[in-house]
Amino acid sequence: MSFLRTVLNDSVIIHPPGFYIIGFQSFPYISVYFIFLAFVYVVTVLFNCLVICVIAFNHRLHTPKFLAVVNLAVIDVILNTCTIPSMIKIFLIKDNFIPFNLCLVQMYVYYTFVSLESYALAVLAYDRLIAICFPLRQNSVNTLRSMSCIVGLTWSFALGATAFTTGIITHLSFCNSVRVFSYFCDYAPVFRLACNDYTMQWFAASFLTVLILGGPFIFILLSYVTILVTVFRMKSLDSRVKALGTCGEHIILVAVFYIPLLVIFMIGFYLRLIDPDQRVLSLSLASCLPPCINPIVYSLKTKEIKVRVLALLRKNKIDRQKSKLWRVVQIKQKFNL
Repeated sequence: MSFLRTVLNDSVIIHPPGFYIIGFQSFPYISVYFIFLAFVYVVTVLFNCLVICVIAFNHRLHTPKFLAVVNLAVIDVILNTCTIPSMIKIFLIKDNFIPFNLCLVQMYVYYTFVSLESYALAVLAYDRLIAICFPLRQNSVNTLRSMSCIVGLTWSFALGATAFTTGIITHLSFCNSVRVFSYFCDYAPVFRLACNDYTMQWFAASFLTVLILGGPFIFILLSYVTILVTVFRMKSLDSRVKALGTCGEHIILVAVFYIPLLVIFMIGFYLRLIDPDQRVLSLSLASCLPPCINPIVYSLKTKEIKVRVLALLRKNKIDRQKSKLWRVVQIKQKFNL
């Protein structure tokens, strides 16, 4: 086995050719789980692409709210694309080896888009906060330009923070095991394989967890506290119900995304009280399901998007009927009927 050796600060850094992903080897009925993941991936791509196309080709939906929705849909597609196909490849081809550089790329993409998913939910909470608590100033505060800036800042921060945390993995030497007990090149399982000190990587992982999960989650909680205070000050019961009704789907997305991940990271990463097999299964479900659920629960239940989707389906049905009728006319003309 040949190793790539580089010299850093007068110490020899040993990088292996790659790692072996072994997270699913001990699971019973694993083939059923991979079939389920394939279904999840197809639904994720189809529904999120539908949402993106509906919003992109309807100028009436080019508003700050739907810019945030498109942002979430793009993130959902990329997040599941960086993990599910590689998991299915392991199952179909029985090839669980991943080269060292490709491992770093997968690690970077995954944590970047988990970060962006978290911040996208916070951006949607901000949109609801402005719409409910400051309705008269909504058009002047929450503009398309300001929303574009907010989304751009979240992308810049996620790309930069994850680049730092992934980059310091290259400072570690891997001279013993190269078996990663996870479902992808996961950050903590990789740096714990190092044979030199990984204190800096541990602190980076802890700090990044707080930034990408704790910070946005606290912002969302504070936003909904403010929203609830504003709603209960409304005199009309109909206004209260209408205001809270616009938040229901978003609350579901927040619960589906944050609660499993926070529990897994707190119990698994810090306390290490969760069984490794259960951690891998739980983390894969917690990461793969939200991008699949998001367009169904949130986007396609939003009135404006639902109306556009139904109109598109009706248009396609009418076009098919016209095409069928035109073929019948052509056949009659051909045979002089």
